Amino acid sequence: MTTIAGEHAPDWSNEQWQLRARSWVDAQLSRAGRRVTGLVEPRVRPWSLVWRVPTDDGPVWFKVNNPGTVHEAVLIAALAELTPDRVLTPIAVDPAQGWSLLPDGGESLRDVLARDPDLAHWERALPGYAALQLASASRADELVALGVPDQRPEVLAGLFVELLDDHEALPIGAEGGLGAEMHERLRAELPSYAQRCRRLADLGIPATVQHDDLHDGNVFAGDAGYRYFDWGDASVAHPFGTLLVTLRSIGHARKLAADDVQLVRLRDAYLEAWTDRYDRRTLVEAADLAIGLGPVSRSLSWRRALDTAEESRAEYADAVPGWLEELFAASPLQPNS
Repeated sequence: MTTIAGEHAPDWSNEQWQLRARSWVDAQLSRAGRRVTGLVEPRVRPWSLVWRVPTDDGPVWFKVNNPGTVHEAVLIAALAELTPDRVLTPIAVDPAQGWSLLPDGGESLRDVLARDPDLAHWERALPGYAALQLASASRADELVALGVPDQRPEVLAGLFVELLDDHEALPIGAEGGLGAEMHERLRAELPSYAQRCRRLADLGIPATVQHDDLHDGNVFAGDAGYRYFDWGDASVAHPFGTLLVTLRSIGHARKLAADDVQLVRLRDAYLEAWTDRYDRRTLVEAADLAIGLGPVSRSLSWRRALDTAEESRAEYADAVPGWLEELFAASPLQPNS
């Protein structure tokens, strides 16, 4: 499994590392006119460490990414410049170390939906995310140059080939790995997959930042409006790939059939932002293609997220082969018309 900068994340439990990180947090807060007022509350995952830091002006959040998701820090800084009303503006970032310090975003869309499950909340949230993508499209090459993974349709089929050759990420035949028969089935799918990638690219909808894990837990829904966060899975890709996780998570939570009109309405609310440039038929075809190609993107995202010490990723190791197998699963959206 390839690592960024050729090494795994430092030991976040190491006292010297924690002292250095805390010193950075204190210095950035001091520059912002704030100070820490209590104990830090940590949350550790293989892909990141998050500290909730109480201050005299409310909590802030320190996040450090592993090498595979280190691009998140530079991406959130870029998005805060491009679309400051759609994301949280960081208090500070250190792109080289993958460190970011963010203000508190308030309650999430998940919190709101727990009180009021009306899907109109999603109908309002999705256009704002689409606006963020449109605002970022002209900077796609720059974002790739800054280290955001390139998963545009033009390169996605090649990444799929490379992924199938990664026997560390896909322990073929091992428990929790990819079955040998499925591996061969995926290889046989490569020509069709490449053809669909070419068709998606030919439709001409520009690549941009694609969150790749946009569910209700990754959207703030406070007084400032909807803001989108947790960009560790993001890449520069076809924008409509977003719909795979978003519609799947909504359909699963609501127990909706794939042809449910509510899911169609949400797709259309999202696509509306592109209707001044493309006709509906083109947009629907692109959405269908991007959703169908999306499991490879998710598998690649998980491979990056688990680019860390073996013992820390064991719990999630089946995610990389598991998402590849989803390539043959039914789409979360199959409208009748």
